[in-house]
Amino acid sequence: MRDAANLKETLARIDGRGYRAYREIGGSYSFPRFALHIDRVQPDPFAPPSRLRVRVRRSIAKLPDALLLDRRHRIALEDFLARAVHAALQDVGSEGRSRSGVRPPFSIGVGRQEVIERSAVRISDDAVEARLELPLPGRGRRVHARQTSRLLLDLLPAVVERALVWGPMHGNAEPFVQCIVNQETLRAQLRDRGLVAFAADGAILPRRSGAVDRPMSAAEAVPLRSPPSLRVHLPLAYPVEIGGRLVDSLSGLGIPPGVTLIVGGGYHGKSTLLDALIHGVYPHVPGDGREYVVTDPDAVAIRAEDGRRVERVDIGAFIGELPGGRSTAAFRSEDASGSTSQAASIAEAIEAGARALLIDEDTSAANFMVRDARMQRLVAPRFEPITPFVDRVRRLYENEGISTVLVMGGCGDYLDVADTVIMMRSFLPLDATTEAAHVAASVPSVRTKEPHTPWRSPAPRAPDPASVAAGRARRGVRILARGRGRLEFGQTTVDLSCVAQIVDRAQARAIGCALHLVGTRLADGATPISVLLDRIDQFIDRHGLDALAFDRSGEQHPGALARPRRHEIAAALNRLRTLVTAASPRKAAPEKGGEVPEDLSAGGLV
Repeated sequence: MRDAANLKETLARIDGRGYRAYREIGGSYSFPRFALHIDRVQPDPFAPPSRLRVRVRRSIAKLPDALLLDRRHRIALEDFLARAVHAALQDVGSEGRSRSGVRPPFSIGVGRQEVIERSAVRISDDAVEARLELPLPGRGRRVHARQTSRLLLDLLPAVVERALVWGPMHGNAEPFVQCIVNQETLRAQLRDRGLVAFAADGAILPRRSGAVDRPMSAAEAVPLRSPPSLRVHLPLAYPVEIGGRLVDSLSGLGIPPGVTLIVGGGYHGKSTLLDALIHGVYPHVPGDGREYVVTDPDAVAIRAEDGRRVERVDIGAFIGELPGGRSTAAFRSEDASGSTSQAASIAEAIEAGARALLIDEDTSAANFMVRDARMQRLVAPRFEPITPFVDRVRRLYENEGISTVLVMGGCGDYLDVADTVIMMRSFLPLDATTEAAHVAASVPSVRTKEPHTPWRSPAPRAPDPASVAAGRARRGVRILARGRGRLEFGQTTVDLSCVAQIVDRAQARAIGCALHLVGTRLADGATPISVLLDRIDQFIDRHGLDALAFDRSGEQHPGALARPRRHEIAAALNRLRTLVTAASPRKAAPEKGGEVPEDLSAGGLV
């Protein structure tokens, strides 16, 4: 390993040469307090940034053992350190800009309000490592050695000392980690306590705006207060301060299994509560307001999605035979309607192992949700293939064990099938279950229930591996996330804009890498999707998130990755326009798919 002096000499030697001369600085360098690894050097100023790693020995970093007790603690501390590096880059950048007028362009893959397992920082038994990206400075297409030397030899060491060596900047680390562990502790209790979700009293649910995911100011927001009849108390792993005193449990709104309606007038907070539940599958940073809103980890947001592709999905439980005798047992469409796309999304969620569906009437297909009595009289049942969701939602729970939380403000027919009704009034939840039952009894519905066929579980499918290909003819693998809502995969683009539980670009990129794993290693044309999803989780658990990176070898920088849930991987797979599937035997998919094959080694997958 070379040292910092060698790096300085190399930069001086290549100063002013063509930009490709930067390749000479690739490799590893020892600094007094850390090691610098330049894993990838960009070939020109307009290529993706160069990838660097800084590695600090644990004996120097002095990370507290109390914050590394288990996997939950480690992920939380890694997230905290990534944010600390980001903050240090901003601080050092501000100081540097005051002298040079140029802010250092280093970046690190930190999230927003959600705390997810990421590749940005990794803590091992012997070291802590931060992964950075840096567009190497150039004068046009020539090496700008003076500026690069300042970035790597002056500013980077200052960032390492502030962010990765334990000191004053880490004063909030313990409460940060404990807050994340508390959230995971609450989430782990939900199923045992018979709950789909929990929202703590005092939570701030509204966001500043539709485009900003930070909490509304306390002066404007109404803190959550649970109704006594739906209030539950859940213990915490660490005490928290509430109203000036330490408590070891939280009270709040508990949403039970079954069919739950969230009702109320417009602008009273129905969709805001649902949005908090949708994002409650992830921990949130302290101070987010929603940090103690937790949802079952297998809850899936569902919506209509005009124009999406559907590949051989069994939607027969919701949509029967189409005109012309077209079966819906293996429905295909390149341009699905609102109703067929929503039916497909529900069937796909069942296939992927969802335990709860989160639905807002505002983003649903009206004819899929309900047909009123007048429309039933006008359009005879034999001419209407759709069985409305209102007539299937109870079967979904009774036959599949899948709960539904549904925002409904315009259709009282759902009162007949609801187990729990939460009324949002002036942004506060009220238990309206008894009142709703009284209304349903005193004002009976005049519509006719429409299950045209008995309920059947969607048939499992098996992907053809050749249809999940990220390669391009003679041009290699292409997996590129354009924000959180668009994934370029091989020669096609996957539209993820309607998949609400993908929360950032690094997660979208990891989804692309997971699909590449399916196409190159896991799928064989006979293995059901549910089993493939099990094996992806097993692969990451065994080899780590870094192992998903398709363009990495050894310990190299894996790029920005954030761990996706199985449900978002399934959503991307199902929206892949090249996907081809075949029916898979129902008995081929055990509850938890068999072990990932032993020959799937860690590291690059190409």
